[in-house]
Amino acid sequence: MSWLVTGGAGYIGAHVVRAFREQGIDTVVLDDLSSGRRTFVPEGVPFVRGTILDGALLEDAMHEHRVRGVVHLAGFKYAGVSVQKPLHTYEQNVTGTARLLGAMQARGVDRIVFSSSAAVYGTPDVHLVTEDTAKRPESPYGESKLIGEWLLADQARAADLRHTSLRYFNVVGSGTDEIYDPSPHNLFPLVFDALLDGRTPRINGDDYPTPDGTCVRDYIHVADLAAAHVAAAKRLDAGEPVEPVYNLGSGDGVSVGEIMREVANVTGIAFEPEIAARRGGDPARIVASGELAARDLDWRMRHSLAEMVATAWSARRAASA
Repeated sequence: MSWLVTGGAGYIGAHVVRAFREQGIDTVVLDDLSSGRRTFVPEGVPFVRGTILDGALLEDAMHEHRVRGVVHLAGFKYAGVSVQKPLHTYEQNVTGTARLLGAMQARGVDRIVFSSSAAVYGTPDVHLVTEDTAKRPESPYGESKLIGEWLLADQARAADLRHTSLRYFNVVGSGTDEIYDPSPHNLFPLVFDALLDGRTPRINGDDYPTPDGTCVRDYIHVADLAAAHVAAAKRLDAGEPVEPVYNLGSGDGVSVGEIMREVANVTGIAFEPEIAARRGGDPARIVASGELAARDLDWRMRHSLAEMVATAWSARRAASA
């Protein structure tokens, strides 16, 4: 029997698949390749090309590959773009999740680990975000992730479903040079692309009430994130109790300025970032506690900031070689 990883050809999903394989757990990947890469899926892992909106395809894949659980990462990921594409975002992230849950019920698949997001919190007014911090999403993307959590909880009350949702913060780094972050919106790819193109990276605002004036965010390594998914799946397999949601945060943020300095140090490319105006809606600081995940999912920061930058840079250079 296997675990189905939706979105398993994406940057995060492909790391999750590899983490499952390292623990000897069979997986099958379903991905429409709208943002994923077929080359990110390891050789020997069954691959189904298609959308989570196709309930019949989902049911067939679950039946053919004897799926017992699902890691659900497929969806539309871009919070900023979701403001211009709310209907597309809701179709992919809400309707798609509902279709997936329906297929799971039809095939008797009773456990799921859901990819949620720090975007459910919006702009928090606390120094350290916990799972109980007020949810005030500020984009269709953040709203869709919160609705996804509600869908799981509602389905669990109506049917035999064991579930947990993992709220990601800023995912960076790479566990292998074979996988890099291709997002056109994330900080690390933007900085690396600028350096490779001979341009100077940019910081949006240096007058925030933070130690160096730049925004502070919670950066976590993608390999640590992937390991948490395996731990969650194992608890569900064993029938052990899990919380409905877990923050995967470091408890200690890093500023954009610190990121820039570490990038210059790791790459050997000296630069002084350009300073642009603040972007509207950017909070000064978002940092989360990972205490619950540390208790239940062996969550911890296994990688330093230097390792986050170095592994991401290595993978990005390998991709352009």
